[in-house]
Amino acid sequence: MKRLQNAKIAVALAATTAIVSGCATPTPYQPLGAHDSRAKGGYSDQKITDNIWRVSFVGNTLTSRKTVETYLLYRAAELTLQQGYDSFTIVNRATDRDVETRISRDPAFAGPYGWWRPSWSYFGGFGWRTWDPWYGGPFWADNIDVSTVSKYEATAEIQMSRGTNPNDKASFDARQVVANLGPSIQLPKQ
Repeated sequence: MKRLQNAKIAVALAATTAIVSGCATPTPYQPLGAHDSRAKGGYSDQKITDNIWRVSFVGNTLTSRKTVETYLLYRAAELTLQQGYDSFTIVNRATDRDVETRISRDPAFAGPYGWWRPSWSYFGGFGWRTWDPWYGGPFWADNIDVSTVSKYEATAEIQMSRGTNPNDKASFDARQVVANLGPSIQLPKQ
């Protein structure tokens, strides 16, 4: 009876892990607030003047800074072409990092042996002592997990223009950017 109960618990945990891990993905290249996506984040843009736009990309905790900045650059190029321009110049840009520290307790059933945990005695300064993971001990401190996660948001103001300016290092040919970065862009899975 006990084996059957442990087997049910193991199957339930495996199913839950599979479901949760299937939902956890880096932010794909998508509009911010896309309703059909499991990953939060995406791009947004705002028109400031006829040829100046503010573009941003927000990633989730699984999206690297490099990916966030690449998607921002790709969106700037894509928007430039959509507006009928050939190139864009980055007037102002910033990448913000939001750091969150998460503390979670070790669940009682965690570990390779289910509910069973080791316990033993050891000799301390005042004689023999007993160590048990259910009650803690003088050197038992790993019953919590502390992790730090980061989220990145990149923002840029771009000025669009017709023609290209190869002498300006902050100016990009939009067609070249789309062609070069396009293969690395991950779209949402349908």
